[in-house]
Amino acid sequence: MKKNCILITGPTAIGKTALALQVAQYFSTEIISCDSRQCFKELNIGVAKPSDAELELVYHHFINSHSIQQPVSAAVFEQYALEKINTIFAAYDIAVMVGGTGLYVKAFCEGMDEVPAIDPAIRQAIINNYNINGIEWLQEQVKNQDEAYYSIGEILNPQRLMRALEVVQSTGKSLLAFHTNQKKKRDFNIIKVGLELPRPQLIERINKRVDDMMQDGLLKEISSLLPFKTLNALQTVGYQEIFAHMQGDLTLTEAIEQIKINTRQYAKRQITWFKKDEAVQWCSPDFEDVIAIVKKQLQ
Repeated sequence: MKKNCILITGPTAIGKTALALQVAQYFSTEIISCDSRQCFKELNIGVAKPSDAELELVYHHFINSHSIQQPVSAAVFEQYALEKINTIFAAYDIAVMVGGTGLYVKAFCEGMDEVPAIDPAIRQAIINNYNINGIEWLQEQVKNQDEAYYSIGEILNPQRLMRALEVVQSTGKSLLAFHTNQKKKRDFNIIKVGLELPRPQLIERINKRVDDMMQDGLLKEISSLLPFKTLNALQTVGYQEIFAHMQGDLTLTEAIEQIKINTRQYAKRQITWFKKDEAVQWCSPDFEDVIAIVKKQLQ
């Protein structure tokens, strides 16, 4: 019999964390987070990290595992997650993975593809233009030159945007074109469960989460991170808008509203990404529905 990894994914704010806890407790196993920001120990409120009480209920991997000053990528996650799942499988037949970072999910399930070498002159020209013209220039360039990536990528993250731009300018192909090569075989079964809700309900959850984050002290958390605002780990929704407020570019009310808008847009891109994966079985964020899907696919 193969070992089984239950992968719970879907858009932000839909309730993945709570469901993963229930599923892990049901099978008496551990969780690997598949979130590109919850791994950073300095980030808490703004990344909707599980609470201390939740972390005590079930052991989580890739939570508080790295510093914002460490480079973390999909390739880093792939290696990390494969090592941890082997550790889990040494003790249990089932592991749970949860998160909505599409590229990390893909890296874990299928492996990373090789991207051709980038011309250093192209990379430096892009960096120079970004330093002069800002993220808006990057967004416009990627939208015009790699629309496929722009439609689903992290368009608030300048490092990801520069990566997409340097690849398309060096190869003439979208960065996504290098994510479709031969899939690596895993020696365990992966059961992919996607959570979904009607859009009005999801928007309501997103808006409430942002309001709750502000009440829980997001402004204070981000104030302490101001010296690190240029780090890649902080080029993300929730942090960039508050940094803009601290710089005087937005009022606090405007920043909060912008976080809600950007989070909704991010959720839409997540749904687009995961809907393309035919292996994902979709259901409401309900424990019984998830368990029913899982039991049918256990090997």
